[in-house]
Amino acid sequence: MRRLRFVLGDQLDRDLSSLRGLDPATDVVFMAEVGAEASYVPHHPQKVVFILSAMRHFAAELAAEGITVDYVRLDDPANTGSFGAELLRAVERLRPEAVLVTEPGEWRVLEILQDARETLPVPLTVLDDDRFICSRAEFATWAEGRKSYRMEFFYREMRRKTGLLMEGDAPVGGQWNFDAENRKPLPRDARLPDRLRFSPDRITGEVMDLVRRVFPDRWGSLDGFGWAVTRSDALRALEDFATSALPGFGDHQDAMKAGEPFLFHGLISPYLNAGLLNPREVCLRAEREWREGRAPLNAVEGFVRQVLGWREYVRGIYWLRMPDYARTNALEASRPLPAFYWSGETEMNCLRQCVGDTMAHAYAHHIQRLMVLGNFALIAGLAPAEVEAWFLAVYADAYEWVELPNVHGMVLFADGGVLGSKPYAASGAYIDRMSDYCSGCRFDPAVKSGEKACPFNPLYWDFLIRNEARLAGNPRMAMPYRTLSRMSPERRAEIARDSERILSAL
Repeated sequence: MRRLRFVLGDQLDRDLSSLRGLDPATDVVFMAEVGAEASYVPHHPQKVVFILSAMRHFAAELAAEGITVDYVRLDDPANTGSFGAELLRAVERLRPEAVLVTEPGEWRVLEILQDARETLPVPLTVLDDDRFICSRAEFATWAEGRKSYRMEFFYREMRRKTGLLMEGDAPVGGQWNFDAENRKPLPRDARLPDRLRFSPDRITGEVMDLVRRVFPDRWGSLDGFGWAVTRSDALRALEDFATSALPGFGDHQDAMKAGEPFLFHGLISPYLNAGLLNPREVCLRAEREWREGRAPLNAVEGFVRQVLGWREYVRGIYWLRMPDYARTNALEASRPLPAFYWSGETEMNCLRQCVGDTMAHAYAHHIQRLMVLGNFALIAGLAPAEVEAWFLAVYADAYEWVELPNVHGMVLFADGGVLGSKPYAASGAYIDRMSDYCSGCRFDPAVKSGEKACPFNPLYWDFLIRNEARLAGNPRMAMPYRTLSRMSPERRAEIARDSERILSAL
């Protein structure tokens, strides 16, 4: 039987379910660069280049195996610009007896495939995506009957399932989670590792020229593009992280430093989310560094928790709760996204630094995203849909299945506590403790009110006041609400005035 095997741009894995059992004599792999996918949000040009170049390299590797690849480029004059129409054209062109595709990561794309199934003259089969350690069905079984979906309990199940960082039935080191050891500021004299980056090859250069031509006004810089675009280079990036950065990752994973966007972080999430790496091999590589005595347990456990725990967990939440999940707005936040998220033009140095890193690299690490960019969005009451569209557009690793639960649930608490047990709101003191951003800012985190005060300070308390009826009963918010209960009416009025001045200036 002649089969058309449709591979999406974030499925660049030779062991993909839709590629198994492929017969090079009869089957054809179909891949398409379509304008709708590059434009449904204004993706950072580095993100577009990374995905298109990785797709082209993957197609070339398949062709080198003797596999027939039908590949539609973005600038093909006949390209209709949509997955559904291109799939129909491919079926009409190649006359297969059936189409196979691995389930997409996003609800939106699944709907496109379901619509295409109605128009195709041949059957379309959607196969499970078993690149993840926890299947959608397995997560749904775990979640069934639970009053709350706490990641920590899911993570322990994944440790037991995989045996990662386990000694028999017990976690190595006698505890499941070493997060309390992973919150240290970066010392002034800390030696940071040089991180492996990759120079664009001929294919990447062609894609860069294409993206500049087709999307000339896209936000973000292509200068300094350094992402791996092949599995072999992604493996080199993983090796570089494991040997040079992982030992320092645990202690300082929450730290931030001006002009140093990478620090000790993995820089492999784009490769995981596009299929160039798989989560099991990534976790095993990190575990080996601990077992062979080259990285401390708190670093390795913290990294494994992000991949085996958090990444698998947010995917599970996404598919369990969509499509209604995206429409929730538990805190009734509605303020438009401020222009400085795009321009970087703000007197708040922490925000300026994080937007600048994002613009330059299509990357910011998780604390920059959560506790600076996300924290401001939360306490300023920015509209969830606008914040989520921004995060989806600007990061090279952002796909809706991973971005939406992270931003909607953890950053904005818009799901009312489905994903996280409390809002991650903080004043300027947190940013001052975990970074050097405040030393280069005209605002002072030690000042609580007035023109000199860090805007995070009044906005933090204003957020608590605005949402007192919704949040005061949350056990994890008891301490700040006890402090708030002791504030005089005059202090509350001062907070309201300062917050209104800041927010009206946005």
